[in-house]
Amino acid sequence: MPPPPSGPGATPPFAAPPTEGRSLRLWLGLGAGALVAVLCCGGGGAALVGLVVSGTQAVNEQAQVVVGDYLRAVKDKEYDDAYRLLCDSDQQRESPSEFTDRLSAEPDIASYDVGEATVSTDISVPVTVTYSGGNQQAQRITLAQDRGTGQFEVCGVS
Repeated sequence: MPPPPSGPGATPPFAAPPTEGRSLRLWLGLGAGALVAVLCCGGGGAALVGLVVSGTQAVNEQAQVVVGDYLRAVKDKEYDDAYRLLCDSDQQRESPSEFTDRLSAEPDIASYDVGEATVSTDISVPVTVTYSGGNQQAQRITLAQDRGTGQFEVCGVS
């Protein structure tokens, strides 16, 4: 059986908790916790912004490559290669021979300048085409993503 507790005036077996500086330590701890939270959330926000920016740049680069490949094929009269870059709906609307006949009747492309892609409900790329006669025409090439391959395809030239 344990001994009975000491009576009045006895020294306690432990020291009383300190009270001086307690509120200062509390506020320093809360401030450090808030700083850590801000750094973590700020780092996550910065990472999200970086992800969006790099994703947009990747889409722009891929779109410009596809448009450049399409126009190069048309310029070089490699109509089969250009036809393969069309989206399924455009290929269903026009056979390869109809596509070739239509493009061979148009003026020859001397050069082209591919602009920056814009992404909204669809992806479109502005292009300035210079024809062999010297005439220039501003066009907008609309792209769609192939559901099977994930690659961009030309889905309209206006």
